[in-house]
Amino acid sequence: MQSTPQDRATQNYRRRLSERGVCRFEVMGLEGDRALIRSLAKRLVRNDHEAAQIRESINRSIGVEKGRRGGIAAALLRSPLVGSNLDLERVRTPGREIDL
Repeated sequence: MQSTPQDRATQNYRRRLSERGVCRFEVMGLEGDRALIRSLAKRLVRNDHEAAQIRESINRSIGVEKGRRGGIAAALLRSPLVGSNLDLERVRTPGREIDL
């Protein structure tokens, strides 16, 4: 099956993006935020000093911690039930027989 010129153009465009280290993705947001998100994406794709400052500022304001291991364990250890000596052992039963 031959590809159409439009398919080839799309493949070439995506290949060029990939070579630049850029990927295309979809996000959902409010209609009023469209221009904001697009301008933010354009600045971030430059990957310069300004983009690094923007990333740092956003990460600090929304609390994104990339690559941190043990996040689930840390959340469980912050639980109010820590130290309450709950007995969480499950009762094991042999099961029941069924007539097939």
